[in-house]
This record gives sequence, structure tokens and C-alpha cells, in this order.
Amino acid sequence: MHRRAFLGTMAGGFLAAPLAAEAQSAGKVPRVGYLSVFSPSNPYPPSEAFWQGLHDLGWIEGQNVAIERRFAEGKAQRLPDLAVELVRLRVDLIFAETTPAARAVKEATTTIPIVFSPIADPIGSGLVANLARPGGNITGITFMAPELGGKRLELLKQAVPGMTRVGVLSHPGDPSEATVKSVLEQTEVAARALGVQILHLEVPGPNDFDRAFTAMSRARVGGLILIPSAMFVDERRRLVNLMVKDRLPAVFYFREFAEVGGLMSYGPNFRQLWRRAAYFIDRILKGAKLADLPVEQPTKFEFVINLKTAKALGLTVPQSLLQRTDEVMQ
Repeated sequence: MHRRAFLGTMAGGFLAAPLAAEAQSAGKVPRVGYLSVFSPSNPYPPSEAFWQGLHDLGWIEGQNVAIERRFAEGKAQRLPDLAVELVRLRVDLIFAETTPAARAVKEATTTIPIVFSPIADPIGSGLVANLARPGGNITGITFMAPELGGKRLELLKQAVPGMTRVGVLSHPGDPSEATVKSVLEQTEVAARALGVQILHLEVPGPNDFDRAFTAMSRARVGGLILIPSAMFVDERRRLVNLMVKDRLPAVFYFREFAEVGGLMSYGPNFRQLWRRAAYFIDRILKGAKLADLPVEQPTKFEFVINLKTAKALGLTVPQSLLQRTDEVMQ
């Protein structure tokens, strides 16, 4: 099967514990709902690992699972209606891609099992009560660790020793206000220790990128950090191009940024987390109870440096920093 066809057929929907077991025992093909804020032509980058994970676990659309997919085409305001649509179809399980999609599905149903993709802060976003016992009809994977904000700043300062002011960009609503506050607090602790000032700017959408970079240029910001958001991942190429154009060193939270020319990244392997999300779907489709599936967190983080970008920015990365990397991109 061609890659595009594979992604298209697998981009869709997921099941409820007891209902899934009943459907399988009765010979009925379970139906999985899939809700995404993105579009079929421009899927969320790491989602390929999720579909491949499902496939490797034996779930093949048209054979033993049916997929009902709904895409908001980049318009988050459409998610509530699309979530209701999936609920009305009486799917057995719903897989929600990103925090806004998970919120929409949680508002639409209290009975159909929900699995969310690796997201920033399920507690701060009001999706679960706690990670060990999420409660209700929802579980999934989180990638957030607020303390990583300070760690990223430390790495950036080592790469750019003369940096005295750093820009921090956040996307209002994703993650939650509480999460952004926590990340900023942790970053500010590191900033004080490093003698660096923080300029925090909110970026509601891609149309605000130019304004934000102009503000950072006027403030003579010497580096950039992003607070994780699905919108930033989707727009990573444009963000990286703006960074290189303004010769602004940045440290990102996923390797996908470094792969398209970002200077550095430090965070969990997002593709591995997405592949792990398929495990939740598999367990529920085979009859596992949501109460037995706590929200999982990453335990391993990777540090990636793009030396080609460092050269373009006129940076000489210290050997001590290179020795700490998990991968150096040439």
C-alpha cells in the first residue's frame, strides 16, 4: 500500500472497552472515530507512527476495524460539531489528536471511550483528574514536563554564551493557561541563575508570527524558546525560516524542528510516543478497562543539534555541548 493511501485509510477513529469486546465476540467489526484539527492533505507529522503502530498490532481498516475520520482543516472552532457527529455515529472509541480535539470529544460524550494523542497537559486542560487515575471515559499520553523549559534555556545559553535576553513564544489555549504559567516559572528560575531576561509573547496564530519576530528584533532578543503547541509543530518550517532569516538561535521541543533546519531540540521522541498511543487503542479494542490504563509520561529525552543551521547562524557549538547530544545533524 502506498504511504499516502496508508495514511488516508488509517486516519480515523477508535473503540470502547466493553462495547469493543462485545463487538469482537459477536463478529462485528469495531468502529473507531478519529478527530483531528489538521487536514488529510497536511496531517500532524508524527501521526504516521501511530497508524503504523496500529497496523503492526494487527488492526487493518476494512478487515477488522472501521475508521470514521473527521478533520477540522485547521479551524479549531469546527471541532465541537465534528465531535458530536462522531458520537451520533455511535462509534466504539474516539481517538482525539491534540488538546483542542480531546476537549471537544470530552464535551460531546461521557460514555464512549476516548484516547488522546500525546498532548501537553491533560490535567491543566481539564481532561483528567490525575495521571495515575484519569477517571471518566478518557486516557492517553502526555509529553509535558514543565521543568524542561529551564533545561532548554540552559542548553541554549551554552550554545550562545553572550545571550542576555531570550524570547518565549506561546500559543493561547494550547496548552492551558496553567501549563504556560508553570513552564514560564520554571524557565524564569533558570533565567535568573543564568543572568538572562525573558520576553514572553503570545502568538494567537500564524498571522502573528511576523509581529512577534519584529518585537523580538526590537527588544534585541538573542535566543528563542517555544512553549509546546500543535500550531507551532504545524508551522515549524515557517518558524524555522523566520529564525534563520533573523539569525535568531532557537531551541525547540521536538526533533521535527531540527529536521527542517531548527538549531536544537530537547524533548521526548514524539514519534515513539505516538506509536505508544496505538497500544492504548489495541488494549481497549481487546476489552481492557479505561481504569486500568493510566495516562503515560515520557521517561527518555533526546538532545539534537543541527550543525548546518549553526553554521548558517554563525555559531560555533562548544565541543562540550556536542558531546552531550544524542544526534548531530550535518
